[in-house]
Amino acid sequence: MRPVLTVKNLSKRYSLGAGNAPYQTLRDSIVVNLKKALSRVSNTPTPEVMALQDVSFDVEPGEAVGIIGKNGAGKSTLLKILSRITEPTQGRVEIFGRIGSLLEVGTGFHHELSGRENIFLNGAVLGMKRFEIRRQFDAIVDFAGVGRFIDTPVKRYSSGMYMRLAFAVAAHLEPEILLVDEVLAVGDAEFQQKCLGKMRDVRQHGRTVLFVSHNMPAVAQLCTRAILLDQGRVAYSGGVHEVVEKYLTDGHFGGGEITWDQNRAPGNKKFKLLAARIIEQGRITNEVNIDQEVVIEIDFLNLVPDSKNICVNIYLLDATGAVILSTGTTPAANAKEEKWFRQPHPKGIFRSRCTIPANFLNEGLHHITLYVVTLGPLSVEVEAPHALSFHVIDNGAMREPGGGSDWPGAVRVRLPWETEFLGLDNEREHLVQAEKIST
Repeated sequence: MRPVLTVKNLSKRYSLGAGNAPYQTLRDSIVVNLKKALSRVSNTPTPEVMALQDVSFDVEPGEAVGIIGKNGAGKSTLLKILSRITEPTQGRVEIFGRIGSLLEVGTGFHHELSGRENIFLNGAVLGMKRFEIRRQFDAIVDFAGVGRFIDTPVKRYSSGMYMRLAFAVAAHLEPEILLVDEVLAVGDAEFQQKCLGKMRDVRQHGRTVLFVSHNMPAVAQLCTRAILLDQGRVAYSGGVHEVVEKYLTDGHFGGGEITWDQNRAPGNKKFKLLAARIIEQGRITNEVNIDQEVVIEIDFLNLVPDSKNICVNIYLLDATGAVILSTGTTPAANAKEEKWFRQPHPKGIFRSRCTIPANFLNEGLHHITLYVVTLGPLSVEVEAPHALSFHVIDNGAMREPGGGSDWPGAVRVRLPWETEFLGLDNEREHLVQAEKIST
């Protein structure tokens, strides 16, 4: 079976400082072109940046491929080339099938037109025939959840309503290839799950999805394969969990300890993070045995005398970036009596410790995001995403000889179990007791 999408040696070069706005007069155009000509004559080099460099990959029919990478890696540029919005500088793209794309909120919308009118307009922009739009109209409106406002001008829509309607039109186009760029950046949790469900439905019907997102759990949930872009190049390609883990561990996420200079520390005029570390058996480490407790230690600076209700909070994440647990120093989350939470904090350095019990986490890579917040009302004062990383090492403590190789799940907790012998002739009594329990 031939690939539905083939990208060969694709490169895109942009000139720095080049204006994007159209020139309004003939004189302006002449002046700009003369400047370009003179720069070529004087051999003055024009500053350039390579948004994509020699990118090559194939996508098979029915695949869902995640395109991930840091900001500026070239993800959106790649999708714009695939959508024929911009042309490549070098290389070629072979596409076999119709493309539906959602690259920006409200692409093709006219503010003065109603939602109904914009469905037909946006559908036409995305390549739909009028009879296709009519056939899908009710499904589009139902998916977007804007039925009450379908005849209201979209200039009165919220950004979330814009996104829901735009995604509904693009997804119901029924393309062979669906390109989606950060659709989950706008919208509540319910809509995000609807989007993921619709993209899974597109994939299950044999069509192809290319999904650009910084939401690693969503990428891992939807995609079977991922491509990691770094400075315009393909840095890694393979199974989605493997690539996501490499993205989270390489380059910009922490190890077992991190320290900040006070002048560059994350924070504000009230608080600053100074250091954080992972400790096992009294030593700083980024590798923890599965049967050992883990201590997370955070040093922070309080700059405002008599501050109260300060909470140090951590998010513990798995290799895909999904949050396993959230905990903090508030009395509601603390198994110990915290003497400082409601007490006025003097100006100075404080150290908070959280202990994760042994035989709790599953094996594999974990990340920690740090927060300092104040309560009453809740205010996030400091955030340090993925400040620490560590591996939980399976040393066989929770394995039986001949057992399976992997335990599914984010945690691997020892829980109380017991088995009772009911006897050989207790079948009737067993059924009676089961009936009592069920009623």
